Amino acid sequence: MEILYQRCAGLDVHKKNVKACVALPGEGGKRRKETRTYLRMTQDVLAMRDWLKEQGCTHIAMEATGVYWKPIYNLLESDFEILVVNAHHIKTVPGRKTDVKDAEWIADLLSHGLLTASFIPSVPQRELRDLTRYRGKLVEERAREVNRVQKTLEDTNLKLGDVVSDVMGKASQMILHAVVDGETDPVRLADFAAGLVRASRETLERALTGKVTAHHRFLLGEHLRQIEHLDEAIERISEEIARRLTPPEPPNLPEEEAHPPASQRKASLTSSPSSAALPDAQNWQHAVEIIDQITGISQRIAEGLLAEIGVNMKQFPSAKHLASWVGVCPGNHESAGKRLSGKTRKGNPYARQLLIQAAHAASHSKNTYLSAQYHRIAARRGAKKAAVAVGHSILVIIYHLLSDGSTYQDLGSHYFDERDRELVQKRLVRRLERMGYQVELQPMPQAG
Repeated sequence: MEILYQRCAGLDVHKKNVKACVALPGEGGKRRKETRTYLRMTQDVLAMRDWLKEQGCTHIAMEATGVYWKPIYNLLESDFEILVVNAHHIKTVPGRKTDVKDAEWIADLLSHGLLTASFIPSVPQRELRDLTRYRGKLVEERAREVNRVQKTLEDTNLKLGDVVSDVMGKASQMILHAVVDGETDPVRLADFAAGLVRASRETLERALTGKVTAHHRFLLGEHLRQIEHLDEAIERISEEIARRLTPPEPPNLPEEEAHPPASQRKASLTSSPSSAALPDAQNWQHAVEIIDQITGISQRIAEGLLAEIGVNMKQFPSAKHLASWVGVCPGNHESAGKRLSGKTRKGNPYARQLLIQAAHAASHSKNTYLSAQYHRIAARRGAKKAAVAVGHSILVIIYHLLSDGSTYQDLGSHYFDERDRELVQKRLVRRLERMGYQVELQPMPQAG
């Protein structure tokens, strides 16, 4: 088989050490291999980098093993062309399996050009990913804490959730803090929600009658403090994300400072920027505004999706490639000409989760294309498959909006009826005929 990379290396990365195997040209046209083991300490990784440079390696491949590959990648990316590969794609043949054999196998596959690199974004985008993913975890933790509040309320038989739409809304929080402070009179507790909820006064007083002990008050107080702490953390992270996506404003300098001598301008180019904004923050901010127009997409979802897929769609040959990478398209499992399964493949779980959230939000909108698509599919195949299908549509829309720079135009809830007008007519007529009616279709007269 043809050798594509004459001098390359395969890394088998573990928690405590790294097995590095270099594949080099040998005597008589044969390949020569040498393997060394390095610890994961920074000094040892840098020593491995120096050794690989001495061997003349141009390309390096390693498995995407948990988070262990990230520090190795960060230390080596400026000196080599690095391929981070899905571990499922480089399974070795059955037989003796050791860490050294794994490193050699990776080096062999790389030298023949048989590995496909995973998409690794730039450093600023990776940092933005860390922020959006951590914010998502905090939002999930806050939801769990709210569930704990409801569990404690059920233990006290306070039916607050039956009379309010949001247990952590304004009226609910006033009631909960009053309960923590020792108030148990349902009449006084109902005063906090007077005029703020739809439930009647009598219903409120009945719902707020229960048995609250000191133990319950302590638990509720801890839950509320934890929720407040999470809200503050989420707000701080959201502000940092907004700062990364906001282009820095040019300073208002005097004329002599705004146009310094050439020597000073040259020196300023080498200084590091003081702002934490992304290098192309203006493009990112514009992209957030573009996809925020799509039904079901919120500011938080827009920021999270862009952190995962980026703003440059040229890295994906088509919308189908992007959908496959995220994991919101049917998978391929075929044998003997028979399709065995169409289960979606594993992709980017963070982007997929955000798309599903957007799909559910779109399903609750009125008179929109995405809502019509969701309910059309859900009636036949269920809510889960409908959410994946709508998530796929949202991702395709995002791809084309970012590729073309156009704005979102909703097709409307009647799109499918207009597209399949004759089929819809026949189906409805047959349905009425089965009910015993004789149907004759007449077009409505045009107004005016």
